[in-house]
Amino acid sequence: MPVVSIRNLNYYFGKGALRKQILFDINLELQSGEIVLMRGPSGSGKTTLLTLIGGLRSPQEGSLILFGQELVGTTTKQMVKLRRHIGYIFQGHNLLKSLTARQNVQMSVELHPQFSQQEAVAKSTAILSAVGLSDHINYYPDSLSGGQKQRVAIARALVSNPQLVLADEPTAALDSKSGREVVELMQRLARYQGCTILLVTHDNRILDIADRILNLEDGRLETNDLLLNQEGFQRFGEMRR
Repeated sequence: MPVVSIRNLNYYFGKGALRKQILFDINLELQSGEIVLMRGPSGSGKTTLLTLIGGLRSPQEGSLILFGQELVGTTTKQMVKLRRHIGYIFQGHNLLKSLTARQNVQMSVELHPQFSQQEAVAKSTAILSAVGLSDHINYYPDSLSGGQKQRVAIARALVSNPQLVLADEPTAALDSKSGREVVELMQRLARYQGCTILLVTHDNRILDIADRILNLEDGRLETNDLLLNQEGFQRFGEMRR
């Protein structure tokens, strides 16, 4: 069963005369363990689609099945329950400045009541060590570099072993070296945990981490997405020259 299955999805902003269609007849499946990149110009609907898949917006028309649950017409309570199985990584990392790196990560664990306080601390400490921040566990965000903040955001997203990770331009504010380290870290940890990643990006330097690349333009998703085996990636590179 796909982790995400979307059929004929349409989405609109506004009402009445101001109603504007943002997404048009989207069809997409994400399989377990895939790393999928989504590209497209600014304003094409990438973030809107990401937030719909993540249960941060309610889908309006068509079908959006997440973990076997139809989201069209579902309750807010069910949506919240499903969100606990998703890790989110935002462009601006969205860390709370008043909390340390460990406390920011620990908040994600505390959404899962089966973990005790002691377990939450242990899991948060372990994942921060895994992302190379063992010496920065008690640092506040203002004392961390951009790359380190994104590592904390990755740790927060992955600490609860989510089935799906959604990342919105995670390398946008990073230099080339830090950006590469961040996506390789995501790739490594996600493979280890066996989760699916959908990553929105404009960064052509990270295309090689993907199993597939999707292109969204003017709210329409291209159906002939590229499978990035070695031959496919070489062909993609030639197409861009």
